[in-house]
Amino acid sequence: MNKISRKGFLKIAAAAAMSGVTAGALAACNAASSSTAASSGAAGSYTPGTYTGTAEGISSTVKVTMTFSDSAVTDVVVDTSGETASYGAAAAEELKNQLLNAGSDEIDGVSGSTITSDAVKKAAKSCFAQAKGEATVTSVQLPTGDETDWLGEEPDIDEAAITETVDTDIVIVGAGNGGMFAAAYAAAKGLNFRVIEQNGNVQDTRHWVGAVDGFGAQEQGIKMDRAKLLSEVSRYASGKCDQRVVKTWINESAEMIEFVRSIMEDKYGVKMIYTYGDEAKWPAENAEHNTDYMYPEIEYTYDRSSGAARNELLLQYIQELGYDVDFKTSLAKLEKNSDGRITGIIAQSTEDDHFIRYNANKGVLLACGGFPGNPYMMEQLDPLGTSVTTACSYSPSDKGYGIRAAMWAGANLDKEAAPMLFDRGVVAPGVDGGYVDSDTAFGGKAFPGTIRQYNPGTQPFLKVNRNGERFANESSPYNDIVYAAAHQPGRVYAQICDANILEDAKRFHTIGCSAQTRNAGEAYVQGKMDEAIAAGALFKCDTLEELADKLGFTGEAKDTFLATVDRYNELYDKQNDEDFGKPAYRLSAIRTAPFYGCWLGASLLTTEQGIAINEKGQALDNDNKPMPGLYITGDMSGSFFANNYPCLMAGVAMGRTLTFAMKAVKQMAGLE
Repeated sequence: MNKISRKGFLKIAAAAAMSGVTAGALAACNAASSSTAASSGAAGSYTPGTYTGTAEGISSTVKVTMTFSDSAVTDVVVDTSGETASYGAAAAEELKNQLLNAGSDEIDGVSGSTITSDAVKKAAKSCFAQAKGEATVTSVQLPTGDETDWLGEEPDIDEAAITETVDTDIVIVGAGNGGMFAAAYAAAKGLNFRVIEQNGNVQDTRHWVGAVDGFGAQEQGIKMDRAKLLSEVSRYASGKCDQRVVKTWINESAEMIEFVRSIMEDKYGVKMIYTYGDEAKWPAENAEHNTDYMYPEIEYTYDRSSGAARNELLLQYIQELGYDVDFKTSLAKLEKNSDGRITGIIAQSTEDDHFIRYNANKGVLLACGGFPGNPYMMEQLDPLGTSVTTACSYSPSDKGYGIRAAMWAGANLDKEAAPMLFDRGVVAPGVDGGYVDSDTAFGGKAFPGTIRQYNPGTQPFLKVNRNGERFANESSPYNDIVYAAAHQPGRVYAQICDANILEDAKRFHTIGCSAQTRNAGEAYVQGKMDEAIAAGALFKCDTLEELADKLGFTGEAKDTFLATVDRYNELYDKQNDEDFGKPAYRLSAIRTAPFYGCWLGASLLTTEQGIAINEKGQALDNDNKPMPGLYITGDMSGSFFANNYPCLMAGVAMGRTLTFAMKAVKQMAGLE
């Protein structure tokens, strides 16, 4: 592969996240020049010939072929045939004429086809650079990958393109939950470090943190059965985790949550809150049905009515100690020496495209998030989770770029998918699980639901498939019902309840974030329901027959649906679920109007299929040996989860993230 010059290399991952489109492969070829002149420049500006550039559009690779004389663009061919027919594909002729008339890549584009227009501009920019002798690229695949190769190839960046160098001890990539916590700990220890973030601000705070035997447990006299917890995490992962990695969280999360408190509460006066006792576990009735999933590691959060967000406070904390974040700076690739040690990174400014070398004397911590916002990776790495998802609440900038960079450097990606799915993806009748085409989404695909999470969907009400049949025990962890729906028509299901929804929810006593339905009060529940009704995804009816019609049941399916409701009422009266074994206290009558019904699938929050790590947070190579100088935390780290997220262990993922953020800094700085 030829090297990429500064002008020839287009913006990489961060620019993609900022603009919603990424550059694709660039290709150059020489051919005979055309004889038709359309736009001109100074004589000798170009090397005569025909050049081709490509870039990723909405749903395809857009190709622009331009022919040059020594002073003019003489012919342009724009191929957008793979784009959405009524938008991007239809814009080809207009974009061609704009390029011919402008004689540069600075064109207006076509209204309504912004992503395709941007891709054409990027591809044209490559053609002009090649014709001017500025680009020496044959084929470089940048962040999107494509439908058959999500990984692509590591960019080879010309030394002349690197115009800035930063020397430090520790480089932290990502200013999200893991990155900012690592930065705060490093700042508290007075270490020499730099943080980069592809976006212009710190990323969203995930407020809830799971910790074992932390200050809350000590205050309440709770002592965790650590062996039982280790066994339960491993069981959730079907044994596909590294139990030594899990033990790091179990054994060191108390120190982690104490450091959180020292900043949030002690320094900034934001009260820490935690759940315990009956609020933190399923009622004892579940044990009779072998569904005692929850063990009370304590979930910590803080008083959010103060307006505080942990990541914002951590930024303030490091700034007060003389540090900051290099925003709008994106990871391009990792660097390693001849011994295989990771020595730093090459990053790129998303403002002016210049490249920056960050030398890291003691190590690099990647905290770049998962890949829920990348349909190329989702479809190839998690086809099951993708197929049952109808909505999303993920960060759109989480496209797996950190995972790609680590793998280019030789890191080992977990082989088992582990999506964080919530049973809250409410959609209109007739909508299937899985992606739909989108003219505005990255990769041209999006999930169809317009509501990020419909919290009442987690409640264990009656759920039926499109045939009107009940198909599973609804009293389960969040993702169980959506995986059960993978075997049902359309991979979706309807939830049915009556006017006693709030009273039933209080009796159900679900835990974790689903407890909002019972704890936040009538106004919260009514607000969620009104939002879904306005979106055409929830129906409020005076009779069950009307509800069946609104939900789209007809003929035999409608008869089956009504019979299923009758049977469910019968089971409620018996206080015995003879069909699927749901605990009696989680059965509910469906007799009091108004009746409510909606269709649901999964709502995808994030992915946790990540780079394999050891108990010290070091990245592992494909032989599962530590990669010197490289550490991973957060959703892009592996070895902990498989299959799914153990959602009833509230906060375990964020607890893992923050614990390993601290661990990595300790390791790199030689603090333990």
